[in-house]
Amino acid sequence: MAEFIYGHWAVYETLRAGRRSLEQLLLVENAEEKGMVAQITALAKEKGVRMQRVARRIVDDLANGANHQNTVLRVGPYPYADLEDILSLAQKRNEKPFILILDLLKDPQNVGTLLRVADSVGVHGVLIQERRAVDITPAVVNASSGAVEYLQVAQVNNLVNSMKDLKENDVWIVGLEAGADIPPIDKTDLNIALGLVLGSEGEGMRRLVRDTCDMLLSLPMRGHLGSLNVATAGSIALYSAWQARGWQGWKTEGGK
Repeated sequence: MAEFIYGHWAVYETLRAGRRSLEQLLLVENAEEKGMVAQITALAKEKGVRMQRVARRIVDDLANGANHQNTVLRVGPYPYADLEDILSLAQKRNEKPFILILDLLKDPQNVGTLLRVADSVGVHGVLIQERRAVDITPAVVNASSGAVEYLQVAQVNNLVNSMKDLKENDVWIVGLEAGADIPPIDKTDLNIALGLVLGSEGEGMRRLVRDTCDMLLSLPMRGHLGSLNVATAGSIALYSAWQARGWQGWKTEGGK
């Protein structure tokens, strides 16, 4: 079933990644071909993607009223990976597995933000549950600025069983949770084969998910509020884990 990716960066990175079938680029009829739009159209031509100018109302409808920036890309379904793909990528890079596990997150903006950070720190993959959680929708692709198009995302039937499978592969499962009695994140060496678990907005981790974790860690807080938004907390934890790995891969892939 076709999907419609919208927004400059989401469209550009989906084209650049080239992991989906790229079917058609639609531009609002009076949109100027300059800046990012010019880059998108040039890349679409390079990839052999058909282009068409259409009325704004059509693009508005295809983007479900979201901020599409005059650009929509018709593509095939998102190419989900499986757990073996994720572990194989870690082995191929000769790195300890670094996996983000999302327990029933439902807000596309939170998920997209976390996926963008996950790509930035070099995770080998992301686990999400097939039911009762957000899929990799066009809204998530947009919120991630297209970063999810480069990630190995596994949509699993049972998150707890997948966590147990990771443990059998010598991956430590670490849950992030608020609480004064939970050890702070800086007291544990995260330079390990790591599956970082983040609970859903408001409810946190489910009991069985929490019980399956090898350990729980928290972010120290000194302000008036007792917790952070899951995307903010998860982003800090992901960067803490990458820092523990000595910014592995930065000099060869993203650093100067």
